Amino acid sequence: MERFEGILLFCVAGWLVTGQVRADDPTLETVTVEGRQINLVGYAVSASEGLVGQKEIELRPLLRTGEVLELVPGMVVTQHSGTGKANQYFLRGFNLDHGTDFSTTIDGMPVNMRTHGHGQGYTDLNFLIPETVSQLAYKKGAYYADVGDFSGAGSAQITTSSALDRGTVEGTLGEDAYSRLLIMDSMPLAGGETLFALEGNRYDGPWSDIKEDMDKLNLLLKHTIPLSKGRVSIALMAYDNNWNSADQIPSRAVDQGLIDELGSIDNTVGGESSRYSLNTNWQYGGWQGSAYVVDYSLNLWSNFTYFLDDETNGDQFEQVDDRTIYGGQLSYLAENTLAGRAMSNRFGVELRVDDIGEVGLYHTQARERLGVIRSDQVKESSVGFYWENRVAWTDKLRSVLGLRSDYYDFDVSDKAGINANGIDLGPNSGSADDNLTSVKGSLIYTFDNEWESYLSAGQGFHSNDARGTTIQVDPSDGSPVDSVDPLVRSLGYEIGVRGFITDQLNTSLSLWALEIDSELLFVGDAGNTEASRASKRSGIEVTAYYHLTEQWSLDVEYAYTNAEFTDPAPEGDEIPGAINNVLQAGLNADFANGWFGSLRARYFGGRPLIEDGSVKSDPSTVLNLRAGYNFANWTIKADIVNLTDSDDHDIDYFYASRLASETSGLETEDIHYHVIEPRTIRLSVGYQF
Repeated sequence: MERFEGILLFCVAGWLVTGQVRADDPTLETVTVEGRQINLVGYAVSASEGLVGQKEIELRPLLRTGEVLELVPGMVVTQHSGTGKANQYFLRGFNLDHGTDFSTTIDGMPVNMRTHGHGQGYTDLNFLIPETVSQLAYKKGAYYADVGDFSGAGSAQITTSSALDRGTVEGTLGEDAYSRLLIMDSMPLAGGETLFALEGNRYDGPWSDIKEDMDKLNLLLKHTIPLSKGRVSIALMAYDNNWNSADQIPSRAVDQGLIDELGSIDNTVGGESSRYSLNTNWQYGGWQGSAYVVDYSLNLWSNFTYFLDDETNGDQFEQVDDRTIYGGQLSYLAENTLAGRAMSNRFGVELRVDDIGEVGLYHTQARERLGVIRSDQVKESSVGFYWENRVAWTDKLRSVLGLRSDYYDFDVSDKAGINANGIDLGPNSGSADDNLTSVKGSLIYTFDNEWESYLSAGQGFHSNDARGTTIQVDPSDGSPVDSVDPLVRSLGYEIGVRGFITDQLNTSLSLWALEIDSELLFVGDAGNTEASRASKRSGIEVTAYYHLTEQWSLDVEYAYTNAEFTDPAPEGDEIPGAINNVLQAGLNADFANGWFGSLRARYFGGRPLIEDGSVKSDPSTVLNLRAGYNFANWTIKADIVNLTDSDDHDIDYFYASRLASETSGLETEDIHYHVIEPRTIRLSVGYQF
C-alpha cells in the first residue's frame, strides 16, 4: 500500500500540472468504438470473434469487475470466494478455473499467470477500471496465429482508452457498506493526450459471520502521442487490494443448521494482492510493438476441507506468489499482391519472462504459518514466432493461413528443503524445456455485404505449471510422482456463418469441436500433480443483436456444449464442471430525453460434478437491472443486482471434507457451494466536466 500511495501522489501532482496546458495544444482524436454495431463481414476470420465497445459496457450492471468477460458470448463469470480473488470462468464446456485455456490481455500485457500460486493461468481482472475500456475483442477457438498460450477455448484482448470526451467524477453507495469513487479525465499534454483514472472501492459483503472488508485502489495513467503514420503510448497501472473471504460451504452444514447459506466454516480466510505495471505500445505504418514490466504479488488464505487432514489445527493453507514479469512483442504487416489478388503477410515475435521470487504453499491457522508444504523459486521463459497470410482469391473467397512456433524453458529451485511433512523437496528442483509448432487456417466465403460463411481449424496449447514439469516426489507423503508434459496440445475446428443486416441485426451461428491431448495440471491447492485423460468438446453457439429502434435494442446469446473424456475409464467419461447450456439475454434502452437502462438475464445450466454423472449441480438464473437518467452534466443511475433475490448457487463442487464436530477419521463427500449474493441495490451519481 505504501508503494501505491507514493505512485498516487506523483500521479495526482502530474494531473494537476496538466490542467495548466494551453487550450490550443494539439490533442488526439477521440475514437468511439461502437462494438457490435460494427459490420465484421469481410474482416473476421471466424463466426466466433467479435468486438464490444464502451457503450455496451456502460449499459451493463456489474457485481464484480471480472464480469466484463461475460461480454464474450457463452462466457459465465462466477465467484467461490472473496471479491478480491480472481473469478471463476466457464466457456465452451470448460470449467476454466481462474483462466486456464482462455487467454486475456490488457493493452498487450498478459493477464494469465503461469506457474501461479493458486492456479495455472490465474486471471485476476480486479486491477481493471471498467470505464476505461475502449474495446474488448474476443476470439473463440484456436484459429489465430497471434494467440499462443492458454488459447484452447479462446482469448480476449482488452484495450484501454487513450482519450475521453469528458472528465467524470462518480460516487456509488450500496448495501452491505458498498462504496466506490471514480475520477477520470484526459487532457492535452506534451504534444499528445494524457488520461488519468483513479478508483477506490470498499465492500463488506452480505455474509452472516464475516465482513469482507475489501479495500481496493486502482490507478491508470496513460500518455499517447500521435505519429505521422501511427501513435505511441506509455501507461502506468497500479492496484492494491486486501479482503476477507466467504469460501464455498458444505451442504450438510447448512442442512444441519450449523451455518446458514451466507455463513462460513473458517472465517479467517482472505487475501491481499498488488499489481504495478509499466507498458508501452507503438504503431508506425505496418510496424506494431509493445513492451511491459509487471510487479505482482498475492497472499491467499483458503480452507476447503476444514479438519480433514489436520483435526487439531485445521486445513487452512496460504498460497504465495511474488513475481516480476517482463516481455513484449513486435510485428510487421506487409501488404502485397499474388497473381493480381490482394494479399497480406504478418510476421510477429513474442517474448515473456516470469521471474518468480517465490511461489509457495504453507499450512496455516488463522493466517499464521504452521509449516511450509512447498516453496520454490521459478524462472519461466518463452519465445513465440508467428506468420499469418491472408489472400483474397476472388471477390467472394479469401483464405487465412497461420503458422506459429513456441519454445518454453522452465527452471525450478526448491526453497523449502525439508517441509512440514518431513519430506526432502530438493529432488523437485530441475530444468525442463519444450516446443510446439501450431498450424491454423480459415476459408471464408462472402455471399454479399450482409452474409459470410467460415470454415476454420487450428492447433492451440496451454502450458503447465513449471513445478509440475520437474516434480519427483509428492510434498504430502514423499511418494514418487510423474512429471507432466510442459505444453499440452489442443485441436479445434468449426463451421459458421455471420450476418449483418441493414445495420439492425448482427447475428452469428457456429458449430465447433475441440480436442485436448491431456488435461494434466499442477494442483496448487495440494502441491502435487493430478492427471486427467484426453477429452473432446463440441457444441453450437448462436448470437443475435437486434436494434429494434434507435432507442431500443435486444441481445440474445445461447451456447450448448457436449463434453466428455475420450479415453474410457471405470469412473465414467463425464468431465466435472463441464457446462452444457448457457443463455444470456438483455433488453437495452437509451432515450434522447436522458433516460437509459438495461435488464439482463443469465441462465447457467446444470453440470456434472463427478465422472459418472451421478452428482450434478442445479442450474442457476440471475437477473440484473440498471436504470438511469442523464441531465445537463449529471448522471444518476441505480443498479439492482440479482433482481429476484435468487438463492441459486454461483458455483458447486463435489469432494470430501470433515467438520470439527464430525467423527475423528471420518471424511464425507458432499456438494460444496457458494450462493449467489442476495439482491443488492447500488446508487450512483456522476458529474461530467
